[in-house]
Amino acid sequence: MTADAEAGSAGSEKPRQPELKRVLGWKLLLLFIIGDILGTGVYALTGQVAGEVGGAAWLPFLIAFAVATLTAFSYLELVTKYPQAAGAALYVHKAFGVHFLTFIVLFTVMCSGITSATTASRAFSANMLTAFSGGDEPDSTNPALLFFAIGFLLLVMFINFRGVAEGVGTNVVLTLVELSGLLLVIFIGYWFIIGGNAEHWDAVIAFETAADKNAFIAVSAATALAFFALVGFEDSVNMAEECKEPTRIFPKVMLTGLGITAVVYVLIAIAAVAIVPVGDLAESDTPLVQVVEAAAPDFPMTELLPWISMFAVANTALINMMMASRLLYGMAKQGVLPRFLSYVHPGRRTPFAAIIFTTVIALCLLVYVSADPDSNVVGLLGGTTALLLLAVFTVVNIAVLVLRRDKVEHKHFQTNVVFAVLGAVTSGALTLPFARADNEQYVIAGWLLLLGVILWALTYWWHRRHPAGEAHLEDVG
Repeated sequence: MTADAEAGSAGSEKPRQPELKRVLGWKLLLLFIIGDILGTGVYALTGQVAGEVGGAAWLPFLIAFAVATLTAFSYLELVTKYPQAAGAALYVHKAFGVHFLTFIVLFTVMCSGITSATTASRAFSANMLTAFSGGDEPDSTNPALLFFAIGFLLLVMFINFRGVAEGVGTNVVLTLVELSGLLLVIFIGYWFIIGGNAEHWDAVIAFETAADKNAFIAVSAATALAFFALVGFEDSVNMAEECKEPTRIFPKVMLTGLGITAVVYVLIAIAAVAIVPVGDLAESDTPLVQVVEAAAPDFPMTELLPWISMFAVANTALINMMMASRLLYGMAKQGVLPRFLSYVHPGRRTPFAAIIFTTVIALCLLVYVSADPDSNVVGLLGGTTALLLLAVFTVVNIAVLVLRRDKVEHKHFQTNVVFAVLGAVTSGALTLPFARADNEQYVIAGWLLLLGVILWALTYWWHRRHPAGEAHLEDVG
């Protein structure tokens, strides 16, 4: 590093920013990952996946988890090798050192979290109105949907600002509630199946696709959609600086969390198609309610599920907004974004500037998607989230191979080269048009990335005006 760069780096450290507080042990991290993956996805996607492939709705979830596990090994090598916030963007920056590519990956990851959280906020509002109306779903033109969704995002911002301990503590409660609800569905469903009452058991291995799709195309589209549930990868690695001994605990915790959630998703999908006709599942906004109503008609699931769903989607939003703010904080700390986004509140020790910035983006996106009451917000934003996430997975699998030449002093997890190559190929394939249920997802992603390019240009200009920040960026690269 040059003398000027050293001077720039030294100057950028005055006054010195406080470090993030390390409060996450293996138990909290495990609940964090489980709560993230079991959030909005399992409650919203089971019916839509069944609509793509028929009774074999469990297969796309299983394939999605298999592909995700390949990428998980790459993430584990990188997060144990570089246990810092910023996740994929940091890894790409270290691998390629190209500022534009780093920023686009950063923005893509941030968008995947924010689109997921925005979808969850809308779902939270709808479930809240449903719960208080005694089970009647609100009309899509009801202005209360937007009002309560905005209020919910502001509440998430407040919890996020209070601190990671409060945020993760809230996550523990919400995770236990949503997991209890899913276990209840599994228990009731399989009690019904074991009793020999499942009239549609044969449908579990049956493919029923649209006339213009073959089985491969249908499974690919359903698998890509199932990736909406797997935002937990980037969320968890972005909490690395707030974990105790991240190099030691991450591998076991991430793989355990993936295994638990994969079992839950597959069990739910099998029970759903065995108990309820596939056509009814595909058309329902509350497929799990139909499963319990068919298996246990006297159980008050219609009144209970909106409340459980509120907790589930609240968990999704909280975790994704925590991830997005830590992502911005981490890269601003490395000099890839303007330094003001790395400001940590001296009392709460939380990245308050990044929290406010990501909340503003989420609010703008929420208002935008709510302008058209006829749009399929969950389907489009969910598919867009999966599209963005799969693109990031592809780049991360390539980055882990490039960074093999970068040696570090401490021991870390190391993935197999074959796993990384397979992860890149499969993730990249699932971003292609044949794996898209709705090509409008490309339009939404394209506009988001265009916004990213504009922000990159502004950031580049900011670095040219602040040579100290640029010197720090070159040092990191």
